[in-house]
Amino acid sequence: MLNAGTADKKKRTPETIRQWPGLPYPLGATWDGRGVNVAVFSEHATAVELCLFDDVSDRSESHCIPLQERTHLVWHGYFPDLRPGQLYGIRVHGPYAPHAGHRFNVNKVLLDPYTRAIGRPISWSDSMFGWVIGKDDTTFDERDNAAFAPLGVVVDTSFDWGDDAPPGTPWHRTLIYETHVKGFTQLHPGVPRELQGTYSGLASGAAIEHLTRLGVTAVELMPVHYHVDDRHLVDNGLVNFWGYNTLSFFAPDARYAASNDPQQVIREFKHMVKRLHAAGIEVILDVVYNHTGEGNHFGPTLSLRGIDNASYYRLMPSDPRYYQDFTGCGNTLNMQCPRVLQLIMDSLRYWVQEMHIDGFRFDLCSALARELHDVDKLSAFFDIILQDPVLSRVKLIAEPWDLGSGGYQVGNFPHLWSEWNGRYRDTIRRYWAGDGGAVNEFATRLTGSSDLYEHSGRKPHASINFVTAHDGFCLRDLVTYHEKRNLANLEDNRDGESHNNGWNCGAEGETSDPAINRLRLKQRKNLFATLLLSQGVPMIRGGDELSHTQLGNNNAYCQDNEISWLNWDLDEEQQQFLDFCRLVIQVWRDQPVLRRRNFFQGRRIRGAGVKDIAWLSPSGEELTDHEWNSGSVHSIGVRLNGESINEVDEFGEKISGDTLLILLSNQPAMVSFSLPRHKPSERWVPLFDTRSNTIEHREYSSDNKYRLEGRSVALLVLRGGWPEKVAMVHPSQDPKRIHKRK
Repeated sequence: MLNAGTADKKKRTPETIRQWPGLPYPLGATWDGRGVNVAVFSEHATAVELCLFDDVSDRSESHCIPLQERTHLVWHGYFPDLRPGQLYGIRVHGPYAPHAGHRFNVNKVLLDPYTRAIGRPISWSDSMFGWVIGKDDTTFDERDNAAFAPLGVVVDTSFDWGDDAPPGTPWHRTLIYETHVKGFTQLHPGVPRELQGTYSGLASGAAIEHLTRLGVTAVELMPVHYHVDDRHLVDNGLVNFWGYNTLSFFAPDARYAASNDPQQVIREFKHMVKRLHAAGIEVILDVVYNHTGEGNHFGPTLSLRGIDNASYYRLMPSDPRYYQDFTGCGNTLNMQCPRVLQLIMDSLRYWVQEMHIDGFRFDLCSALARELHDVDKLSAFFDIILQDPVLSRVKLIAEPWDLGSGGYQVGNFPHLWSEWNGRYRDTIRRYWAGDGGAVNEFATRLTGSSDLYEHSGRKPHASINFVTAHDGFCLRDLVTYHEKRNLANLEDNRDGESHNNGWNCGAEGETSDPAINRLRLKQRKNLFATLLLSQGVPMIRGGDELSHTQLGNNNAYCQDNEISWLNWDLDEEQQQFLDFCRLVIQVWRDQPVLRRRNFFQGRRIRGAGVKDIAWLSPSGEELTDHEWNSGSVHSIGVRLNGESINEVDEFGEKISGDTLLILLSNQPAMVSFSLPRHKPSERWVPLFDTRSNTIEHREYSSDNKYRLEGRSVALLVLRGGWPEKVAMVHPSQDPKRIHKRK
């Protein structure tokens, strides 16, 4: 074991920089208007030093000041002479004993995990590793990394929020748009060039106009916390574009800012949130608290590893040299340590209270729920959030899986939580790929996945429905490629999912065949329409509405280029698809029966002869148990009774809605649907049909048949006001048919 606290640092500590005892809270370097309180948790350290830098170009710190107080395992001091703008890092003394779980190395300047802004990013060098590159990780590296280490900066967090208020959109009215801050506006011609790809670009009039015209109510931003671009990516000319490799849980990434001033980066982010709120759009952050960018035992020493490796990370009980990895990223944060829970909770509250964020999507959330080993929905993490007066009131979304044993937990998260419904994604994809055997589960997913959520008292909004997301094929590629094309990632096409439940419509890749291209366009419409016709909370992958393609790359995490940047130069077909998406979303917004707070029950409505929901065969009769279980049903009708809602809004007003009829078929041949019976003064009126770019202006009575083109979706609404001529008789009630059956 090496004592890493014995190195001779020879740093100056002038008397002009005064230090008072200060307080063990709040953690981090906090400006209070008069001076800066510095507090760093480390249970196993023998000493902690504050390192001050005068400029980002400095190759060593100008001052190295030992923190003189230690209270409750927190090292702290108060510095009345420091001000906002001060660059800093920390050095931590302690044993270098990997087999005991300790990796202290005082030769390494470390990033304060509580820093609010990044004053200097990482520059890669062998000195960024606590062990000697070329040997094994039990060796001790004595090189100083001060010239290359990321640095925090003291900030003044004051900001004029004015009358900003969260939109407070109820879950059942929420439509999420998942996007990347840079990728969304990097090529947008309506965004000023200097703002493209930035927080300010997302706050621009052109960006907000697109979101509001589309009809979304919330943007879910892929990670904006400062993250690590892995060294192997940088060496290969790539970056971690997606950002799922966090190093600082408090600092917005300056790479997405128009300003180079760290304090202005924070203000720019706040301005973005304020502008989106003013447009009625909530801001949800995709957050990565399950691991950090320090990797496994061969990873660099950047922050938590050098501060207190044994406290912050889950280590193997048999040999603490190695890390328990439930994330596939080399390490997993140790949720059994109270200070790790505090770090996460402090970060979440900071983003809500200081940055006015409306909710969070938790990456690989099952990893946060692991106690000793198994995923536990009664874990301390969930208990703390449930009891928190701030976090229990924002939107909470789980990615309900990790890569460990038993990590797939869709449907098992507790109240307050909604979940990315992976079973919804897979089922909808399989149905439109032509799988008739999926129709039974397809119906369950279409109506909110009650099998996953209703038994525990949760509502349809527990299901975040999506067909595509950042991870996997985008919508256009889902109907264009069967095989992934990830060679640009320089991993020999080994990365990314190989089983995508899609269909390329008969040709692999882009084609000039007009018949295939027409089918692909219709399939995209089918998938998009199904998403908006499903109960639960719909989530759109940003760019799908623009017909964005990643050229078959289904894991574009390292592609900071046109593969990931949205293309806003639309041709006629792409514009038509965007118009179709806007139409379908408007229908979703106008029809309360598509946004129910409660699950359908399949029972008849009191005082009426129809059920709240009915599943119909093309004959117009309800599907039998035999048909449900036959595995051969491809075409179905769904009657949603608008009178069945029986709900009131948040102001106590009764919600009323139209009765809708959804017709779907994934088989290639045309299907003739007999339409459900209705009052003599009512008619079925088409709202859209995926076979066409225009709305059919005609009405249908019960004795009409609706001809649904193969592989199509149509939506009809029941309207009244027509003259009562002859009462329409449903085919199943025709006396002649009844007589013949006898």
